[in-house]
Amino acid sequence: MPVILIPHGRRPQFPVEPRSLKPHGSGLIALGGDYTPETILEAYRKGIFPWEGKDPVPWFSPEPRLILVPRAFRASKNLQKLDRRGLLDVTFDTAFEQVIEACASTPRRGQQGSWITQSVVETWSALHAAGTAHSVEVWEDGALVGGLYGLALGRAFFGESMFTRRSDASKIAMLHLCRRLHRSGVHFVDCQQDTRHLRSLGAVTVPRLRYLVLLRAALSWPDAWPDST
Repeated sequence: MPVILIPHGRRPQFPVEPRSLKPHGSGLIALGGDYTPETILEAYRKGIFPWEGKDPVPWFSPEPRLILVPRAFRASKNLQKLDRRGLLDVTFDTAFEQVIEACASTPRRGQQGSWITQSVVETWSALHAAGTAHSVEVWEDGALVGGLYGLALGRAFFGESMFTRRSDASKIAMLHLCRRLHRSGVHFVDCQQDTRHLRSLGAVTVPRLRYLVLLRAALSWPDAWPDST
C-alpha cells in the first residue's frame, strides 16, 4: 500500500530515505499531504512528483525513470531547419502564468480535462516568484504558440508540462531549453512520464535507484539556472 500522508502535517512529509519507498503499479508511492511549494520542493529532492493537486494528492516515483541528458537532445533535420528559419521566437520566464494556463487548457489527444487544477497554478506561480520554477515560451507573430514549465534544482531540471498550438512548437521549446541547460552544466531533465514523443527527442530510461543516485549528485551542486545566459 502507498504511504498515507497527513495534510499540513509535520515535516518531512516523506521518508528521509527515498530508497525505502516501494512504488506500486505506475509508480504510486504516497497519497495525501499538502500541495504547497514546501512539499513540492521536498518531493522533487527525493525523486517524487505529484500527479495533480486534488485531495488526496497522488505522489509518484516510477520504475524505471525517463530522463533526457541535455547534450543528447535529438533534433530532426526538419526541426533544425525550422529553428534556423527564425520564424519562432523563444523566451525564458517572460510569461510563466500564460504557459501554465495554456498547458491546462490546450486539448490533448486521448485526454479529457486537465490535471492542472487551480491549486497547481497557485503553487507553481509561487515557486516561479521564488525563482525556482521556470518557463520557456515560443512565439509566432507575437502569439504564444508553445512552451513548457518546470523546476530547476541543483544541476537538474524537472519538466512538468508542455503544450503546442503550432506544429513542433513544443519541440522548439525543448531544443532551446536543452541548449540552455547544457551551457549551464545541468546533468539531466527529469521527464517523469515515459512517452514515445520524449523518447524520439533522445530521452532514455534508467532504473529508479540509479535515478536517485543521479539526483543526489545533481542536487549537490548550486542551482544552475541563474548562471544561464
